[in-house]
Amino acid sequence: MTTINQSNFHVSSDAVETAKSLRKLYITRVAFSILWIILVVTIAKTNNAIATILFVIYPLWDVIATFLDIKANPPTTNKTPQFVNAAIGVITTVAVIIALQSGIPAALVVFGAWASLTGLIQLILGVRRRKSFEGQWPMIISGGQSILAGGFIIYTAHIPNQGVASLAGYSAFGAFYFALAAFRLGKTINNLNAIA
Repeated sequence: MTTINQSNFHVSSDAVETAKSLRKLYITRVAFSILWIILVVTIAKTNNAIATILFVIYPLWDVIATFLDIKANPPTTNKTPQFVNAAIGVITTVAVIIALQSGIPAALVVFGAWASLTGLIQLILGVRRRKSFEGQWPMIISGGQSILAGGFIIYTAHIPNQGVASLAGYSAFGAFYFALAAFRLGKTINNLNAIA
């Protein structure tokens, strides 16, 4: 895939299509997170069955989104970080199901560890993609913040009502950064089209 920087303005159609696909994926992730947060805040606090479903759906959705991310990139792109992230998401989904047998605090500890690990992967992907696409700084910041948020989720997991609230906050920040990245990629797409 051809990259764009200040000294190289040759643009491939792959770059434009990848930017468009990533933007669409980021917008979809924002919509999912908003809906998930609303359900957690309004229903999950009083309905354990719904809370259980929501806890399992979140990492499972991340696996699906990761495969959509893989599909968005050209075949020549190294996708090892995404495959690692997908594997971690599958393991996390299973671990959350097992942890829920012991209660919400145990599931929150799993979520916290997952948030930190996937934040590290997101940080690495953002740093790598910034060489090819503008607008990756929200993903870089979000990755770093996710690492810290994971630790906070673990810390608050056994404090009544705090753990679930910190998880909703984590998801809200993720949605915010995906929205910023989608907005920035919109500008990148316009720039790529203007140069092509």
